[in-house]
Amino acid sequence: MRILICEDSVLLREGLVRLLEHSGHEVVAALPDTDGVAEAVRREVPELCILDVRLPPTFTDEGIRLARELRAAHPQLPVLVLSQYVEERYASELIAAQGGAFGYLLKDRVADVADFIDAVERIAGGATVLDPEVVAQLLNRRGRGDRMAALTDRERTVLAALAEGRSNQAIAGLLFLSEASVEKHITAIFQKLGLSPDEAGNRRVLAAIAHLESTGAVPPQTFPNPQTGV
Repeated sequence: MRILICEDSVLLREGLVRLLEHSGHEVVAALPDTDGVAEAVRREVPELCILDVRLPPTFTDEGIRLARELRAAHPQLPVLVLSQYVEERYASELIAAQGGAFGYLLKDRVADVADFIDAVERIAGGATVLDPEVVAQLLNRRGRGDRMAALTDRERTVLAALAEGRSNQAIAGLLFLSEASVEKHITAIFQKLGLSPDEAGNRRVLAAIAHLESTGAVPPQTFPNPQTGV
């Protein structure tokens, strides 16, 4: 795929370029700050943008603001935010926003190259991929734990599979159900957890967050959402 990178650290930036190109992808631009990114996106038409959070000149939230601007200007453009920090408010806003696929990974917690490349490719393919630390902080904001008690045993099993990032088809195969049955269970889960239709783009993520909160489960290094909604 065609990828644009915006990262101020020259070592990390060049490392990402080599890593991605070695994996068969094309880096169409690798920029040290936000200057020129909007123009490069228009000119190069990347299929994924990878952005640092804290970029020159102030090293505060330039990357997050850039991600918001790109998602507003190019709603279907997948964006992966790489950070050393969990910018909770911005992460929540970006996840909830309408637009293309989105990822938020913490640099220091990327422990495996293959997992990182897999996350990059899943985001480009339409997944939502979140670092567990991002998930953990969002848990405190969602407050859906009490509603988990309303789920049936079958719904909890379906939700656990959903929390692993499985598609409806994969869940059906795992539990020996029809896809129609899986869709009915997921619809019931959304209703019981109070996930309204206006959250449809990310209800699978939010439902899985509720599952992790209630079970204390440790999610995988990345948190996938291969399909959105039902």
